[in-house]
Amino acid sequence: MDLVTIRDATNNDCDQIMGLVQELAEFEKLSDQVKINGDVLRRDGFGNEQFFRCKVAEVTGAGNSEGGKLVAYGLYFFTYSTFEGRMVYLEDLYVTPSWRGKGIGTKIWKDIAKIAVEKDCQRMQWTVLNWNQSAIELYKNRGAVDLTLAEKWHIFRMRRRELEAFANA
Repeated sequence: MDLVTIRDATNNDCDQIMGLVQELAEFEKLSDQVKINGDVLRRDGFGNEQFFRCKVAEVTGAGNSEGGKLVAYGLYFFTYSTFEGRMVYLEDLYVTPSWRGKGIGTKIWKDIAKIAVEKDCQRMQWTVLNWNQSAIELYKNRGAVDLTLAEKWHIFRMRRRELEAFANA
């Protein structure tokens, strides 16, 4: 892990983060669903109103041909539970394939968990696709609970079109 530095993302990282977002979308077989670009990421993460925060893993080390390249990210935001209070939502945790198995994703995840504890969050929540068994096992081995199995929760979503139709009805 001494070849990478985990740090807070800056607005200068947004184009590289978007490259990683696209990699993640391809891995999840959802690449046609990415609708934003680096400018939107800059506005929403580093503008007047911050909608998210992000940790990145940057390749470091003298003479490393990949120096300065981002190889992983964890994008998260704070939200609220009326049952438990403060919580953090982990939107994405992704490590580029050639850098997997080095503890980078776990380090980013742990750094976000530490921030959540410091901010007095009562829980961290995220989603994972049902076919991503390696991620599911990792999360379970670290103490996470699969709410679909344990508590029978379903996650719902309204996309922009449905949101506008509902809001204007």
